[in-house]
Amino acid sequence: MWLNVFQGVTIPFLGTALGAACVFFLKGEMSEKVKKALGGFASGIMVSASFFSLILPALEQSDDIGTLSFLPSVIGFLAGMLFLLFLDMLIPHIHLDDSEEGPKSGIKKTTKLIFAVTLHNLPEGMAVGIVYADWLYGGTDISLMSALALAIGIALQNFPEGAIVSMPLMAEDVPKWKTFLYGVLSGIVEPLGALLTIFFASFFLPIMPYLLTFAAGAMFYVVVEELIPEMAEGIHTNVGTICFALGFVLMMAMDVGLG
Repeated sequence: MWLNVFQGVTIPFLGTALGAACVFFLKGEMSEKVKKALGGFASGIMVSASFFSLILPALEQSDDIGTLSFLPSVIGFLAGMLFLLFLDMLIPHIHLDDSEEGPKSGIKKTTKLIFAVTLHNLPEGMAVGIVYADWLYGGTDISLMSALALAIGIALQNFPEGAIVSMPLMAEDVPKWKTFLYGVLSGIVEPLGALLTIFFASFFLPIMPYLLTFAAGAMFYVVVEELIPEMAEGIHTNVGTICFALGFVLMMAMDVGLG
């Protein structure tokens, strides 16, 4: 049982590491079209995973409340959004498509990029952790295959995210091996966050719907604040929109088909 959990929380981390490894095979920065495509695909997966793997199970688990069954999901979702908003203001980072240094803060741009991808990875690790916790501690609405589908979906969206972050680091004249190492280290927050979430979730089983939608709200914050604005600016926006749809239906098919 715990072997399944370990495998599940490791899969998203591998996606980030493989994405960071693109620096060994690609030269220079990615084209705008590729960035839009990867960003749209990642956004679609995150939105679909948040809804089908987190929000829907939370609503089903709250059915016994009656007419107020939506309340735990509303509270958890808003709490997750506010938590990421707080971290967004607290942690010095830059948006993934920023090319200018902006106001001087005494922190290198490469460091801010690492903070940025770490901030993105945190809610994803929480999401995987809380889904596995629901399965591990006897949740009736989430199966092992459904949890595995979420882990694979997060790994798929981590691959382009790792590439999008690593390539600008290489453009800043950071050696390839260091760029890869930074990308890998930024992804460690996912399995660590997932395992911590699983541990603490055992003490909060009665409020599992709140925790599921908390993770969903955190992931939605990343999509709305970062990924979609980047996808919708400039040229090739249609490519991003199409890839968003592909990512959404792929994650939906995995969740429904494997769940």
